Amino acid sequence: MPQTIEEPARHTPVIAETDVLVVGSGPGGLAAALAAARAGVQVILLERFGCMGGNITVVGVEGFAWYRHAATIEAGGIGREFEDRAKAMGAAAPESQSLSYELDSEGFKLVADRLVAEAGVRPMLHRQVVAPILEGDRIAGVIVESKAGREAIRAARVIDATGDADIAHRAGAPTAKTPVEEMQAASVMFHLAGVDKTRFLAGVAADPQTYGDWSSGEWQVETSGKEDAMYSPFLGKPFDKARKEGRLPAHLSTLGGTWGAVHDTGEMTYMNLVHLAGCDGTDPDSLTRFEIEGRAQAMAAIEVLRHYTPGCEGVRLRNFGMSIGIRDTRKIRALYDMTEADVRHEGRFDDSIGIYPEFIDGYGVLILPTTGRYMQIPYRAMLPRGVRDLLVAGRCIGGDRIAHAATRNMACCAVTGQGAGVAAALSVRDRRGFEEVDIGAVQGVLERQGVRLH
Repeated sequence: MPQTIEEPARHTPVIAETDVLVVGSGPGGLAAALAAARAGVQVILLERFGCMGGNITVVGVEGFAWYRHAATIEAGGIGREFEDRAKAMGAAAPESQSLSYELDSEGFKLVADRLVAEAGVRPMLHRQVVAPILEGDRIAGVIVESKAGREAIRAARVIDATGDADIAHRAGAPTAKTPVEEMQAASVMFHLAGVDKTRFLAGVAADPQTYGDWSSGEWQVETSGKEDAMYSPFLGKPFDKARKEGRLPAHLSTLGGTWGAVHDTGEMTYMNLVHLAGCDGTDPDSLTRFEIEGRAQAMAAIEVLRHYTPGCEGVRLRNFGMSIGIRDTRKIRALYDMTEADVRHEGRFDDSIGIYPEFIDGYGVLILPTTGRYMQIPYRAMLPRGVRDLLVAGRCIGGDRIAHAATRNMACCAVTGQGAGVAAALSVRDRRGFEEVDIGAVQGVLERQGVRLH
């Protein structure tokens, strides 16, 4: 048995009370907070870092809708508003492989600030949740720790947008965690400076890469076939050459991947080249190890680019994301767990809270939405079992592994977040639990907020 200590009982001050508390301000949590506030209730948005935006701002994943092509059908709503507002505020650039705009990871911090202020959401940054407040089988808020010490925040309804189902798990809701050896790889994202844009793009044009090129070495990617000949901003050959010539250790066999945008200033952003298998995003020791290893691998990647990629001879590191990017940990066991059939074969649901294009990216599968096919996302997939007054939004909603490869993506997290936010607002207004909320009323508000449901 591990050694333990006994802590004295304490009286924890309640520093705030609200109608809806959203924990986590990534694409799902940010959308949830905005949707709930716009539906007319008081909202607190709780975040452990010093900015909102999650994967976009903290990790540096700028390709919010890199799946978008001419025939892609999407939900719209707050997820599309993220992109539109970023463009309007000068915090977006054309994305290299799609008909979307890449969100500037630094500029989006200001976009999120503006959206939250306009909606009347109360942001509470720099606070880490350490426990839920439970009253029987219902959640009544959370306990946080910060520079101010230990504090309590009470809420009528709570939305878990932590990405790892932290609140649901600690409240006793059933969850499932992917075995570490099967988890999707984690990534340390980075951005470069000193790129000769003209020479780099000329090199890309001279040897264009496709999604078919993703299947090389240890990577084998299943597609529908239609993706194989499509252009991809893929960087694989420089790393293959470096391994053959001994400039890159053989064990770095998964180093390589995609770049995002190249700017006239010589910056190249959203470098998704580091893929770290075996990282458990719920284990701080694992996170520590892989953060350090990921930075080391990023510097090895930069050295390879200098030697083998035209236009990158004088490249240097501009910055890392503030935190490692995690794709896969816990998921709730929901009232309905989405299935591989739902995401591959256009699942349809009476309780749809939004649609998502047929985009699957994970576990060795890549399907791009180029034919107008899409799925609906059911409200029930956000309802954890066994805990009342709690909804879950983002990548930890209920579903199997291939369903997760679709719903984990940021734009889908925004769809579930907006649905959760509206449901929470109506649950408070109508004094109904989440399982009794009028789904028709929720759908009506979502449509008025610009969401396509069917």
